[in-house]
Amino acid sequence: MTRLQQLEQDAKSLTEAERAQFAASLLATLPAVLADEDEGVAKALRREAEMEASGDQGTSWDELKQGLGR
Repeated sequence: MTRLQQLEQDAKSLTEAERAQFAASLLATLPAVLADEDEGVAKALRREAEMEASGDQGTSWDELKQGLGR
């Protein structure tokens, strides 16, 4: 049995709450973005920071629909 298989077997013996806590703990050790080939996430984060810094509220859904003629 591999180490991973043993860990999985041991984890299955935990209660649901313990498994959830264990899973969350493991997920927290991973990078937030595993792959972002087009850098879209980075761009979105930069634009969000710019909007927050300027106080810009962006465009509402209704404004966007109106601008598209809907």
